[in-house]
Amino acid sequence: LSGLALALALALALPTLALENGLARTPPMGWLAWERFRCNVDCRADPQNCISETLFFEMADRLAEDGWRELGYEYINIDDCWSAKQRDAAGRLVPDPERFPRGIKALADYVHARGLKLGIYGDLGTFTCGGYPGTTLDCVKQDAQTFAEWGVDMLKLDGCYSSGEEQAEGYPEMAKALNATGRPIVYSCSWPAYQGGLPPKVNYTVLAEVCNLWRNYDDIQDSWDSVLSILDWFSANQDVLQPVAGPGHWNDPDMLIIGNFGLSYEQSRSQMALWTVMAAPLLMSTDLRTISPSAKEILQNRLMIQINQDPLGIQGRRIVKEKSHIEVFLRPLSQAASALVFFSRRTDMPFLYTTSLAKLHFPEDAVYEVQDVYSGKIIRGLKTGDSFSVVINPSGVVMWYLYPMVLPVQPWHVIRQQAPGGSFRPVL
Repeated sequence: LSGLALALALALALPTLALENGLARTPPMGWLAWERFRCNVDCRADPQNCISETLFFEMADRLAEDGWRELGYEYINIDDCWSAKQRDAAGRLVPDPERFPRGIKALADYVHARGLKLGIYGDLGTFTCGGYPGTTLDCVKQDAQTFAEWGVDMLKLDGCYSSGEEQAEGYPEMAKALNATGRPIVYSCSWPAYQGGLPPKVNYTVLAEVCNLWRNYDDIQDSWDSVLSILDWFSANQDVLQPVAGPGHWNDPDMLIIGNFGLSYEQSRSQMALWTVMAAPLLMSTDLRTISPSAKEILQNRLMIQINQDPLGIQGRRIVKEKSHIEVFLRPLSQAASALVFFSRRTDMPFLYTTSLAKLHFPEDAVYEVQDVYSGKIIRGLKTGDSFSVVINPSGVVMWYLYPMVLPVQPWHVIRQQAPGGSFRPVL
């Protein structure tokens, strides 16, 4: 066989499962309605905050006009409770006519005209979690086509009111159906969250071939306890979760709740840093019309976003858990750079934490320039063996961006990451 014929034969022999849509090469960024606005459909009593086209038009304006879009926050995502309670005569999903009188296509056009993208919500089951029409297996192709015709750019497919068997069939079917529309649509799956998030019930190899991002665990709520419970689960299971993330397929610990009611200033800075080091999608769920300057400053931190969007797409890991309730997270980045997050679970007072890059398994003989991601302060000439101290506020973080000034003697830069079994695995 000629090279071309061989390649073609191999391509035909491969399963057609893979979601080769070329999308979400870095974690998606944008805004999502659910955590802040939930299923508020009472537009008579609460027109400002109900799930309606007005809310999405106004949030699109804020993303376009308040500096979000230029930083990469490009998706404006509708969640549950947008549709009418019944499908139309042809069996198609339709938006609620009172709350979305102009229809989803008009909303998509408005969003696109502002240089943004529109996301929508569906549910693989008889009903959505909020009790609206679901996408049963016989409706998968039709619903994918409807979303494509409307100009949708992302689909979040939930899993309420469906069995494990239906999910195992339906999630891959929707990936194929979205691809078949010819429209680039980022595909966010809730599949693993409904199966406990872990092997053997969840096959992450298959998942990475089917979905661009996936919800692994519980819904986030507007509280620090909720943020910690998600972080704990991701850290406890990082040996399973960390290797499966990468360009085009991401673990999703759920929305950013910065700017709402449940987090202090320090806790808000912590969620942003920890989600960034986990290579998480940055999907804000807050009211951008009334967001405070301090919350906006955290969410619009340029260096933070640069780290989150690093093209290597390696998810970070917790590498140290101290008795003093200090934890250290490391994320390897492109060009031999790294991000470190020093996180305090203490509740008493600021804590002076002393360590060295050698203790954190950085390569010997390297010299780094360090930038504090939040303060902007720069330390030049930090050697691997140098001892240093950081002051971490209760439930707060110090986050560093490290860039090598002098590479070690070795022929390549090696960041050692804690691997299963406690040995160290080089990431080149």
